[in-house]
Amino acid sequence: MGRGFSADGLARMRTSLSRHVARGDLPGLVTLISRGDETHVETFGRMASGGGAPMRRDTIFRIASMSKPVTAVAALILIEECLIRLDEPVDRLLPELANRRVLKSLESPLDDTVPAKRAITVRDLLTFELGLGAIMAPPGTYPMQAAMEMRGLAPGPDTPNLTPDAYMRLVGELPLAHQPGDTWMYHTGSDILGVLIARAAGMPFDAFLKTRIFDPLGMVDTGFHVPPAKLHRLPPSYVSGPDGHGLVMQEDTTTSRYSSPPLFPAGGSGLVSTVDDYLAFLEMLRAKGRHGDTRILSRPSVDLMTSDRLTAEQRAGARLFFGETRSWGFGLSVAIKRDDFGAAGRFGWDGGRGTSGYCDPAEDLIGILMTQRMMDSPAPPPIFQDFWTSAYQALDD
Repeated sequence: MGRGFSADGLARMRTSLSRHVARGDLPGLVTLISRGDETHVETFGRMASGGGAPMRRDTIFRIASMSKPVTAVAALILIEECLIRLDEPVDRLLPELANRRVLKSLESPLDDTVPAKRAITVRDLLTFELGLGAIMAPPGTYPMQAAMEMRGLAPGPDTPNLTPDAYMRLVGELPLAHQPGDTWMYHTGSDILGVLIARAAGMPFDAFLKTRIFDPLGMVDTGFHVPPAKLHRLPPSYVSGPDGHGLVMQEDTTTSRYSSPPLFPAGGSGLVSTVDDYLAFLEMLRAKGRHGDTRILSRPSVDLMTSDRLTAEQRAGARLFFGETRSWGFGLSVAIKRDDFGAAGRFGWDGGRGTSGYCDPAEDLIGILMTQRMMDSPAPPPIFQDFWTSAYQALDD
């Protein structure tokens, strides 16, 4: 018997996920599960709350932090070409990050610092150990948070409204929150990595992604903005209502910032994509860097990217993101032991605007969920849990 999906399991999956739309939890969604030669795509609901066109397979979603694995692949391409090196200090291409100072503690004012014990490396950007990133505390708890917010550098789903050079100048004004290599801090490493890639490649970051990843993989609807001819396929985005229930529109399609190229093509959160485009990306990783007759990355690079890069202490400090079963590779999460869904080795990441995409090599399974409702916390929302439960119960072997 082949490794596919059961008809009964697929029917249960559709029934389970339909309930979220029927309850009004979200206007619509698109799901994709792929195993071997079988790929199943389902569309639910409509593009907008209260009406609008039906959700469709080629709907374009804001994938937010699902951009991070793409950025990591771009960096690994340049590493394989010896244009950058994993343990090379970033100072050569990012002089704004040379001679760093480090806060004595998170409570310290910005001028209460000590010298960094070593330079930031390319590896630090990929593993989020550079010493700068999201501080998981209520806004304003620490001076560093206020400083990042004031400069427009606070990590989040909204990309910086700055040019890459201006972004780096502002980053260079800040001390680090932790010594390089000590602590896992979410997000900022990917945004900085995008600037590094552009400077190393000698072309804009968005052009590099298109030339070296999107075009070879046939990802025709993935990028940092949506062209006018495709804008009708971008749905509005929503957040939870004031009481945690209902939906409030956050961004309309007609006024979306994705309707034109951004000042800053953010490697951490800036991309839009479709289920089929992102499938092509994850299939390449599942195939150890190959897409048909084209090789995007070598097998060793994919193995390095999708294996655990953190210490037990670093994982413990990031339990809010990883729980007890996951860790971090290069730009994505890696399961280090079986969790409620897949086995050790499962890799991928979620997007804060309501998307999720993982590959489970042990099951030969890829799953992609696309919605337009922003997550309320790092903990997965019910639609995520139900999607992955449904995907695994549909396995037929």
